[in-house]
This record gives sequence, structure tokens and C-alpha cells, in this order.
Amino acid sequence: MKYVKREKELQWSAHPFLPIQIKNLLTRKDDQGDITIFLVSLPAGKEIPEHVHETQEDIIFTMAGKAKMWIDGMGDFALEKGTFIRVPKNTKHRIYDVAEDLLNYDVFTPPLF
Repeated sequence: MKYVKREKELQWSAHPFLPIQIKNLLTRKDDQGDITIFLVSLPAGKEIPEHVHETQEDIIFTMAGKAKMWIDGMGDFALEKGTFIRVPKNTKHRIYDVAEDLLNYDVFTPPLF
């Protein structure tokens, strides 16, 4: 378990079925954390299809890039640097129309794994 991590020392890994790369910043498995925190990279031209996290809130802060996002009950809006989003658990959402490589700081509570 590490208490201090440096982003530049962490490796990107492919998500098992989404076109994203992730860096694990904090996980239950590796760090005994009670939240999961990732950096998420989504290349221009790709998208994250509609999906639901049945038991987790998904909290997203966009650090770079441009895209659009849809959240059920809210509609569509622009994602750009500085955008903060809270997706309640069991809420459909998606990211699409990625015009510039997207980099998000993504927090799940309770933890994913």
C-alpha cells in the first residue's frame, strides 16, 4: 500500500471493454481505500456508450479535452477543462462526440474494486 503516488510513475492500462485507458490512483484492492479514483483517458473520435453504475456514484472532473456527455434526466452538455459532474448511482449516462482527447479525474463511491 502506497500513501504517496506520482502520476508520472503510474502505468496506463486498458479497460476490459471500453476504449479508455486508466491509471489507478486509489483502489480498495491495492490501497484499502473506501473509494476508487482513476485518471481516465478517452481519445478523440471514441465514445463511452450508455451505461449505469448500479451501486456507485460516479464523480468526474474534466482536466483536459472536449466532448459531450448525456445524463438521464438532465440531458446533454459540453465537457471541457474544469467541468465537474456527479452521476448518481443507477443513472444512465454516456460520453460521446469527443473532439479533443479527454482526460478525467474519476471517483467512484463506494469503491469499484
